[in-house]
Amino acid sequence: MEKSQKTSVGVIGLGIIGSRIAAALRRDGHSVFVWNRSPRAEPNFLASAREVAESADLLQLFVRDGEALLEVIRSMGTALGESHVVMNHATVGPAETLEAARLVGERGASFLDAPFTGSRDAAAEGQLVYYIGGEESVLERAMPVLKVSAKAILQMGPVGAATYVKVATNMISAAEIGVLSEALALLARGGVPLPRLMEALQHNVANSGAISAKLPLMLSGDFTPRFSTKNMLKDLQIALRSVEGKGIDLPVTSATAGALMGAVQAGWGEDDFASLARHYPYAGTVKDLTDQPTSSSSESKENKVAKRDSSKTEKKKLFGIFGGPKNS
Repeated sequence: MEKSQKTSVGVIGLGIIGSRIAAALRRDGHSVFVWNRSPRAEPNFLASAREVAESADLLQLFVRDGEALLEVIRSMGTALGESHVVMNHATVGPAETLEAARLVGERGASFLDAPFTGSRDAAAEGQLVYYIGGEESVLERAMPVLKVSAKAILQMGPVGAATYVKVATNMISAAEIGVLSEALALLARGGVPLPRLMEALQHNVANSGAISAKLPLMLSGDFTPRFSTKNMLKDLQIALRSVEGKGIDLPVTSATAGALMGAVQAGWGEDDFASLARHYPYAGTVKDLTDQPTSSSSESKENKVAKRDSSKTEKKKLFGIFGGPKNS
């Protein structure tokens, strides 16, 4: 145990998740060396990804996308060797995952396909779940480091398998939050206080972890990024590209990606993907809707809201999937 606590770890990419992983590793007693494309006021912030590889054998990568992943690995060059384990935690395409593994293998280093599920708070609290693609012997070497930020580490198969699993789970989460936004709009138009849906879902099979996490945020208009709209859109685009030429269509994923694209175009790309709720007028005005008594005057106000927006909703598809960007 003492040996694992003194392991040197490199963390590349200090965004919402990477910065919290680095902090958790320090608290656990590891020596942590970090690099980010834009400089940060972090302990042991080095000048390049190559310097990180020269300082630590276990490398955790939390980069933006597949292009950034391959760029970082190439930049490490001959600094990578047999002693290294490179763990990619970014959600990228299957082809990019396999190319990253090939580049790492050319240097004699080992690679883990290791995307995760969990938000900003889960990373800070050591409650992430890692999906692992790769050899068991490599995972054993990385396990002491992964355990610091994980509540579960799940082996999915060879390199590439974890990537597919991660993309699949995000397809489901995005679709759930998309239809949740529509369900809230339905209740708002029906004059039903929106918190009633939360109560109903507690006793309904339709409830899920994603809904439980995002519904309170949507009701309060809190779109502080836990998982950004632009990153969820990126992941759905990965799913859609992954099935091109394979004889299948993903109509629900396509529709949800359209809604996310509309949100990005409206300027909500950096916000949490729960901001899909902003496609509807109830977002950020829930207190006004729920604090009113269920009287005829309250119903009258609801009708006025409906009439005010009816001309706009008649001119575009519900939820903004096929329409242009909308204003909040």
